[in-house]
Amino acid sequence: MAGEKAVMVAGVGFRKGTSAADILVVVRNACAAAGVDVNETDALATADFKAADAGVIEAAQTLGLPLVACVREKLAQVSDRVLTRSETVEAAVGVPSVAEAAALVAAGRNATLLAPRVAVKNATCALAIGDGP
Repeated sequence: MAGEKAVMVAGVGFRKGTSAADILVVVRNACAAAGVDVNETDALATADFKAADAGVIEAAQTLGLPLVACVREKLAQVSDRVLTRSETVEAAVGVPSVAEAAALVAAGRNATLLAPRVAVKNATCALAIGDGP
């Protein structure tokens, strides 16, 4: 993928059972905050232990995006690069930010966050751009 268009990924974190509607709201809010159109995103990413949740699956389908499940080990490897840290999330799942870490992991090589995560209700979203896997 070198030399091709950069990959933009929306990383999401959410409480179990969060609706697709709430996940879609936070993705759209994060895109608006970053000044990008949601249609510019190339994938929706989350932690592998959240990827089977019906809300995130439906949200990815609604957006027409592949859902990338990021393993905890990869999320931990980028934890020093997240902008927002939650002690509650870190205590529960072992990484300080699911949304930001998932966005970084899925965006691949040279990934950077466009902004800190955006939060609504039970969901968070962060956007990262990178060179892809």
